[in-house]
Amino acid sequence: MLWAVAFVNRLTRKPQTLSGGPQRRWRFESVFLRKWRDSPWLYFALAGVLLLVAVLSQFERVGGEVPKGRAEDLASLGDREDLNVLFIVIDTLRADRLSAYGYQRQTTPNIDALAARGIRFENVEAQSSWTKASMASLWTGISPEQTGVSRFSHALPDEVSLPAEILQENGFRTAGIWRNGWVANNFGFDRGFDLYYRPTPNRPTNGARSHSPSSHRLVGTDFDATQAGVEFLTGNRDQRFFLYLHYMDVHQYLYNEAAPEYGSSFSDIYDSALHWVDQNVGVLVDSLRADGVLDKTVIVIASDHGEAFFEHGGEGHARNLYWEVQSVPLIVVPPFAIEGGVVVEEPVANLDIWPTVLDLLGLPALSHAEGKSLLPLVLAAAGAGTKPTELEGRTLFAQLDRHWGGRGDGLDEIISLRREPYRFLYSTQEPEAVELFDHSADPGEQENIGQNNPERVAEFSREVEEFLARPKQGWEVPEVELDEMMRAQLRALGYMRTPVEGNEAARKKAEAERAKSGGQWQE
Repeated sequence: MLWAVAFVNRLTRKPQTLSGGPQRRWRFESVFLRKWRDSPWLYFALAGVLLLVAVLSQFERVGGEVPKGRAEDLASLGDREDLNVLFIVIDTLRADRLSAYGYQRQTTPNIDALAARGIRFENVEAQSSWTKASMASLWTGISPEQTGVSRFSHALPDEVSLPAEILQENGFRTAGIWRNGWVANNFGFDRGFDLYYRPTPNRPTNGARSHSPSSHRLVGTDFDATQAGVEFLTGNRDQRFFLYLHYMDVHQYLYNEAAPEYGSSFSDIYDSALHWVDQNVGVLVDSLRADGVLDKTVIVIASDHGEAFFEHGGEGHARNLYWEVQSVPLIVVPPFAIEGGVVVEEPVANLDIWPTVLDLLGLPALSHAEGKSLLPLVLAAAGAGTKPTELEGRTLFAQLDRHWGGRGDGLDEIISLRREPYRFLYSTQEPEAVELFDHSADPGEQENIGQNNPERVAEFSREVEEFLARPKQGWEVPEVELDEMMRAQLRALGYMRTPVEGNEAARKKAEAERAKSGGQWQE
């Protein structure tokens, strides 16, 4: 397998420049070869072919498809001592863009196939709309208001336990491969990982976010992470492993200028990038199959937050808490195939992911976690149990400090309260400027019905105030001073304009430029 990867790297290598590109050549063959050489889709296709050759020629233990099972078998997974975990986070992925969630474009055939034999959660709420705050809650099962991680300089408190620590203590070989600087080592996200690193980029790439007012860009593609992940999987197939992959090409709107998949608007490019990432997921599954461990691996696919495309006047995320940035996918795939799959309609939260996975594995729970194991909901949805009342009609909270990119003690928080069929948005700076939406009549959250429902507004306002007034955990939230390398990496994601300035001016400028053409990307 390694020779295949190396050959693809050499074959598709291009000049390592971060701005501009080769001057146009008028000879047909030069233009053709350059465009297709620069295409990450060609890179992926060549790698896939060579990976298949490597599998057929070198591997002795080529596993078949997973065995059939029943939802009831989930309850006994904790008795097994051979299970692995593959945890895939697709950054900035809103649920409604996956074909598995009913999208009209077939953006995610590989993920769809996993959902068809596993468990798909239809209504999942992220706990924030920017990565660090959301991932801190996802990993710990604790709300942002309790983790205290709300600013760009905050790191995870030492007192919280992380899933990788529990898995490592129970004999798993653990690895985290990430491309988003907000989950870097210096913020504490590496705890419990034997290996935790950003993969070496093979080549510069085209991403629509590189046209933001920033002097940096994120080089490489998610296939760099996939390559590193495949190497880890193959090298650890004879022991229990936990692999976390954090993909970024959807966030970066990776595009293929030689052959755009869907179109040229930002929304189209986003869909194309998702289709590309889905192919990477397919490579990982093929690797598990080739290594003979697909029937020993629990696969989880999740996201930290979604993305806006002018539904509420802007593009991007980390500004508000409307549905388009809060509704994320969650798919849990057991090491066997449940015929027809299971769909859980009850609203759940990213807080619940690791309480659920650890429960499935029969491992100790996270300390301080507010999230709940969703296994009873899954069994109830499959007709193998009764829906527990404590998981029915839950109130789900999300938070965003709009000063997250600045310094100082002042908070400017937005709180989202979701209890179906409602979403209620509350601002700590303007408590009277609330918003209330009824999803049953207005799933796109376009009509604020707060003025016509004063009793409901008063009820939800009290609940938010009680939520914020809860006693805080006694831990101290570490502050990290970002070095220039880390600032450069975050600027590459479009988050920082200069080493000393925040991101808001840069984002407003980029948004204005995009809005001029209706969200169209212009070279």
